[in-house]
Amino acid sequence: MLFIGVFFSRFILYVAYDSSGVLMYASLFSASVFGIGAFRVHIETHLENAVPVFLMVGLPDSAVRESKERVSAAIKNSQLPFPLKRITVNLAPADIRKEGSGFDLPIALGIISAMGHIDQEAFEDALFIGELALDGELRPIHGALSIALMAKEDKIKRIYLPKENAEEAGLVEGIDIIPLISLQEAIAVLNKEVSIEPHQSEIEGLFTKRLEQGIDLSDIKGQEQVKRALEVSAAGGHNLIMVGPPGSGKTMIAKRLPGILPPMTMEEALETTKIHSVAGQLPKGIPLVTMRPFRSPHHTISDAALVGGGMGVIKAGEISLAHHGVLFLDELPEFARNVLEVLRQPLEDRSISISRTKMSVEYPANFMLLCSMNPCPCGHFGNPHQQCTCSTQQIQRYMGRISGPLLDRIDIHVDVPAVRYRDISDARKGESTQEVRDRVILAREKQRLRFSERKDLFKNADMLSADIRHWCVLNESSSELLNKAMNSLGLSARAYDRILKVSRTIADLADSEQIQVDHVSEAVHYRSLDRQFWNG
Repeated sequence: MLFIGVFFSRFILYVAYDSSGVLMYASLFSASVFGIGAFRVHIETHLENAVPVFLMVGLPDSAVRESKERVSAAIKNSQLPFPLKRITVNLAPADIRKEGSGFDLPIALGIISAMGHIDQEAFEDALFIGELALDGELRPIHGALSIALMAKEDKIKRIYLPKENAEEAGLVEGIDIIPLISLQEAIAVLNKEVSIEPHQSEIEGLFTKRLEQGIDLSDIKGQEQVKRALEVSAAGGHNLIMVGPPGSGKTMIAKRLPGILPPMTMEEALETTKIHSVAGQLPKGIPLVTMRPFRSPHHTISDAALVGGGMGVIKAGEISLAHHGVLFLDELPEFARNVLEVLRQPLEDRSISISRTKMSVEYPANFMLLCSMNPCPCGHFGNPHQQCTCSTQQIQRYMGRISGPLLDRIDIHVDVPAVRYRDISDARKGESTQEVRDRVILAREKQRLRFSERKDLFKNADMLSADIRHWCVLNESSSELLNKAMNSLGLSARAYDRILKVSRTIADLADSEQIQVDHVSEAVHYRSLDRQFWNG
């Protein structure tokens, strides 16, 4: 071992070389996800002749620390000797916690380069991510799309990653995606012994592959009023609650809402894909989420699982996984009260901020809330064909599980009556999903043109108070009708805004620039159920 001492004032800088005079140091870049974004990580590897030990610094989490065992085994099984030296790996910036198994590949390449088997120049303008198996094979990681978008912003030219992640990362244009299957192949590519063509995904083809759900709105017998409410909800992006007895078709109707929603834009698809990718929820073989999500958690879900959180790593919850889609809460009163109350802030802000002692993460949560419930514990309150066995106190206690502030944030309340025999036995087909979807798309297009100068506003449900005053002007007769409804039903100021937004959507569906009396009347009707059941 030869040490060259360079003196600066009273300090001595020692640069380590091996016996052949080769510098035992390597530097390359990787990345880690934070929230739905990513940041670049500078990985430095230093080898020196001392007692063999593998040290890792820079706030690695348990998954990163465990990479020492995977890396050492992968190097040995890739027909390379593992250095019996003191190995120090630094993950910079050192003050940010590093999470995940994606550092395996760059750490292994750093050690191999420090031993002199890869030229340092091969790492220039490149980024490396990937989990290693013990035999040196590469396994996919989470958040490849977020990392690729970050790399493009940082003007990185190439990303070396597992082959399974190539289709996802290849959605980002202007950067070379090099798919790899093993550590051995990575070494051969970097040493220019093997050439691999950069992968590019066909985005157009992904959007044309619309999955067939096998369910259609025409399957619903009767319930014309409910289907109309569903159409209004989809056209403006409004939250909806359905109240009705068991067997009336609430869940069946709810599952058909995604089919009538407008297609996702590229911007929406990329943002939704980032969330699902980071959460490890991206289906195998589907690199881009082009269908609007439909999340239906069980009523036993915890508040952390619903809005996001967790010990250590802060993960996205169901409301973020439903971003640009639908969150369906079936049997709403069965959810814990504290779980429902945490929905109030995300429903207003369209995002959720999760804070811990040492970090804070913000996830997007712009979703449509769709709920269903029975009118009472037995389910037959108000049903003319079945006798309700619940006492008044039981009904009030049951309805009291849903707070007024949460109910106010649900724009449309609709009664779902029991289906009559003549409707069930009717052989005629109702309107198809495609027919309703076409009207919804036209209404959404009107909203897009209306809000074209705004970057944060795309649909009527997202309007703030100032937007409502500007775009939801009522004539004298409409204003008088709404005034009477507010006084007779005792509606809140928030309910007033919601009525105006729903009225605007109904007018859009009717291709009317002005909000008319019948539009306001229908919107008011969608606010009457909370008073009927909650104050009855």
